[in-house]
Amino acid sequence: MDPIFQGLKKTGKMDRIFTMNATVYVQKTGEAGLERIFIFGATSAMAHATARFYAAEGATFFLVARQAEKLQTVTNDLLAQGATRVETTVMDALEFQRHQSVVAMAHASMGGIDVALLAHGQAPDQKACEASFDLTRHEFEVNGLSIISLLTHLANYCENAGHGKIVVISSVAGDRGRSSNYVYGSAKGALDRFLQGLRNRLHRRGVKVITIKPGFVDTPIAAHYPKNWLWAKPTTAGRAIHRAIKRGREVAYVPWFWQIIMSVIRALPEFIFKRLSL
Repeated sequence: MDPIFQGLKKTGKMDRIFTMNATVYVQKTGEAGLERIFIFGATSAMAHATARFYAAEGATFFLVARQAEKLQTVTNDLLAQGATRVETTVMDALEFQRHQSVVAMAHASMGGIDVALLAHGQAPDQKACEASFDLTRHEFEVNGLSIISLLTHLANYCENAGHGKIVVISSVAGDRGRSSNYVYGSAKGALDRFLQGLRNRLHRRGVKVITIKPGFVDTPIAAHYPKNWLWAKPTTAGRAIHRAIKRGREVAYVPWFWQIIMSVIRALPEFIFKRLSL
């Protein structure tokens, strides 16, 4: 047993291990997982859907989210799907001072990190941001800077290890600024450029950097939007993300047809684009 474990409590279907800063759930089979998966923002619908595909393969997880109850629900589901072991810890993405330590905790727990998936974020109120720089800065911190902070620590870890896949759920909103969501879009656009540079840096070290660009996905934060054929279910998105990671894709639009849509939008001349209501 890893020396960081402080105690062990038996439950009906699994062993529950308490550490100083996290809780571990272990299937009684004790079989080694195929891959070691670190997920920050693990309770998001797309992250959860993606994790279920890895759980079915027997993966080991280190999950981070800010809501303990939802994190427990995800943990139970992944174990039911076949995950070998799940460790969890609760923290907010804006606790920058804990970012380096949570990466170290994931490494210590699993003995390494094969895939790191950063999936947290939120949809800002564009109109409210237009009236408040403080709110705009907060949204940049949540949707951009907190991810860049985690990427900095993960990049250094993976570079030293010469191994790993760093995956970030970004957005098609970062491809071009639109009046309806340019605060969110500009945070994701900056994140995309950061990921490009990181990919260039880490390529020669054998580390994959994968940018996931979802279009419309029917998640709880989008519940109030009217739906049409462009909207994908979280399971569909999760399957596409899992496949993109397995194949080592560098940039993956989810679903795939958003690559065509965004190619057209990016190609529009500015004098036409600025007249559109998008």
